Amino acid sequence: MPKIRTTLTVDSDIKSQAEIICREMGLTLSSAYTLFLRAIVNTRSLPFRIKASDTFYSDKNQAVLMESIRELEEGLGQEHELIDA
Repeated sequence: MPKIRTTLTVDSDIKSQAEIICREMGLTLSSAYTLFLRAIVNTRSLPFRIKASDTFYSDKNQAVLMESIRELEEGLGQEHELIDA
């Protein structure tokens, strides 16, 4: 299969750290990138789980917050003391 050259734009610190780790495993970044692409092809997915770290910004939570704001602006809210969890 013919090979092609690919250009990636990444943070220089991440690239440097990845090069060191790959070197420790006997790999180059190019070979690691090829392994990554093969894993995508073989599994038809990314080879790791992607997870949002902060659910506060989820669409569902933002909708609840917007509805609460609307209710407060319409005078439908109830004032109460803060509760320590």
